[in-house]
Amino acid sequence: MLKLCYFASVREQLGKTDETLMLPAGITTVGELSKLLAERGEAWQMLNDEKSVLIAVNQQVSSRDQRLHGSEEIAFFPPMTGG
Repeated sequence: MLKLCYFASVREQLGKTDETLMLPAGITTVGELSKLLAERGEAWQMLNDEKSVLIAVNQQVSSRDQRLHGSEEIAFFPPMTGG
């Protein structure tokens, strides 16, 4: 099972904080997963915008070509700025 977590403006736009999901057949990377999630509708399409949404796998910021095995925690969040 994948645990998907949504933070900050991503959470606000999607209206949910987290969910669990079986790794769908044929999905092998973080990028493929974000594209699949984007198919849920207009609000979800932002997950494909690499400049607006970062992705962490098991609490490590990851590239979209990061391979998935099916038991990861995946977090979607906006880029953070210092202050």
